[in-house]
Amino acid sequence: MVESGLGDRALVGRRGHTQDGQQLANAARRVAAAVAENFGAVIYVGENSSDLPAVLFGAAWAGVPFVPINYRLEDHQLVELIERTGEEWPPAPLVLADEHTAARLIAMNVRVQVLDSWIADLDPAAPAPEPAWDDEQVAIVLYTSGTTAAPKAALLRHRHLMAYLFGTVEFAGAGDDEATLVTVPPYHIAGMANLLSNVFAGRRVVYLDHFDADVWATTATAEAVSHAMVVPTMLARIVDAIDHGSPAPVNLRSLSYGGSKVSVKVLERALDLLPTTGFVNAYGLTETSSTVAVLGPEDHRTAVASDDPAIRRRLTSAGQIVPSVEAEVRSEVDDTVLPAGSTGILYLRGEQIAGEYKTGSVLDSDGWFCTRDRAMIDADGYLYIEGRADDTIIRGGENIAPAEIEDVIMAHPAIDQVCVVGVPDEEWGQRLVAAVVFRDGEQASADELAEHVRHRLRGSKTPERFVVRDSLPHTPTGKMLRRVVQDELSTTD
Repeated sequence: MVESGLGDRALVGRRGHTQDGQQLANAARRVAAAVAENFGAVIYVGENSSDLPAVLFGAAWAGVPFVPINYRLEDHQLVELIERTGEEWPPAPLVLADEHTAARLIAMNVRVQVLDSWIADLDPAAPAPEPAWDDEQVAIVLYTSGTTAAPKAALLRHRHLMAYLFGTVEFAGAGDDEATLVTVPPYHIAGMANLLSNVFAGRRVVYLDHFDADVWATTATAEAVSHAMVVPTMLARIVDAIDHGSPAPVNLRSLSYGGSKVSVKVLERALDLLPTTGFVNAYGLTETSSTVAVLGPEDHRTAVASDDPAIRRRLTSAGQIVPSVEAEVRSEVDDTVLPAGSTGILYLRGEQIAGEYKTGSVLDSDGWFCTRDRAMIDADGYLYIEGRADDTIIRGGENIAPAEIEDVIMAHPAIDQVCVVGVPDEEWGQRLVAAVVFRDGEQASADELAEHVRHRLRGSKTPERFVVRDSLPHTPTGKMLRRVVQDELSTTD
């Protein structure tokens, strides 16, 4: 960072309290000195913190993996993942946490350090180890969400992350006035990718320890934030906040979103409220070291202004595959590569594609990674994600993608959220049920919603029942907990 010309560039923190490249390098050196030969991994369990970059780079310097764990998990789950990490990367890991989470862990007899005080107490004179320059070393371990199964430890090696950075970011290419606002949690691939890509670009990183839409808008304005990344649920709340009087950040040049499907209504409103902001839809997975497809600002503005349904539909796409990654859509039946416009399973290949867990690699013999996402790539190269293959509903032998039905229901003006699932049925195998959340002040009958769907899709894709809920369950990063909805509706049907 110092030799690269970023030594005096403000890289982390708020105005008046920034850490430049030299200071970040010094902090990472102190972390490396404390970690090397003492710990097998560095675990962080907590909210966002301005100390995270130093810990991530310090762990890499010491040659051990950085393991951010979801602090929102139940107590017993946290202990299980901490113990697993220690068993898989001995000796015992260094466990760091924010103050609140540290208190939880101490109550469970976990040896833990409070991050900010631990960093502050490091010996500045301690000799740092020689940097571990090994592209094959594991840099980051991310535990999958585990919403339908036990969490898996996804491994990202240095070469995967560097391939992602070289393919998507211009080193030191950011202007001195650029700043990014990060609210995505550190245990999510987007949180790690945001940290790395912005420091790599030389852009100042401003952290919010947790998301609040009004605070986000106020902070983005006060810090003259030029770039930000949010998940769709955050975007919806930001749009509502601005609609109700929160400041629209006038310096915001780029707002990227991803992690789950976004409502077209929300996106159109966001484009209207932030007319000078370039919107970017970034699609990627933990196993792909973040972004593999992008719908850029020009695509957004062209689509929203177009009367051509094919072009306007691109607002629902994930954009086009980045040049450094190859993509194929294969048949769910016989694994053959399908032509443009056909729906199947998305496979990816490239230097940034890890496709590896602690249990081993899941890449095939030719280096292809099966995403388990049902997808279609059209003749113009736009990628459309239709949901997880495991979400497919089988009704009377017909495979039905719930995302297709959800898109239609979301187009109804009364609907704020929807989740379509299949529940057991003796005659059809499964039948369709939709859980819906109405927008404030709006209502619609089940018959009206059914007719709305039937008018646009055939009868076999029309839910037989609509269940009204005050809210639907999501992960902290905005993904619908579809299995939770399915279990509830299956037992109450």
